[in-house]
Amino acid sequence: MSENQEAATAEAVAPGMKILAQYIKDLSFENPNAPKSLQPGEQPKLDINVNVGANPIAEDQFEVVLTLTAKANTPEGVMFAVELVYGGVFQISGVPKEHMHPFILIECPRMLFPFARNILSDTTRNGGFPPLMLDPIDFAALYRQNLMQAQQAAAAQQQPN
Repeated sequence: MSENQEAATAEAVAPGMKILAQYIKDLSFENPNAPKSLQPGEQPKLDINVNVGANPIAEDQFEVVLTLTAKANTPEGVMFAVELVYGGVFQISGVPKEHMHPFILIECPRMLFPFARNILSDTTRNGGFPPLMLDPIDFAALYRQNLMQAQQAAAAQQQPN
């Protein structure tokens, strides 16, 4: 095999990903106790949830949706609640079928996260609060955790009552 043929073969099987589109599917910000919630006071308790979903669009294209929710509470009530559903369309090539599921649910949200994080930061700042700066998310650990929970739920359903 010539050097050019070897390079072409390696390129054909090398995993690849293209982001075809990114968009906000849903964005909600609530500041139910304004202007009282904007007064200096006790540090709020912050609850943050992350969810990742994916749907096939075509043979090599997938919509990946990253849902981020954050709620800040004090004993007096809700300071703010924000929810962002941020999506992207990805074209994926060269990934073996057995690795496609983890690739889509780990690598694609990893690409979307910085943009979603920036939107949340701007939204909370525009709502009158300090910008919410989420720490980086380990999507591989999140994938393993969700896989383990799904396996445990499936095992629990199979057990006789």
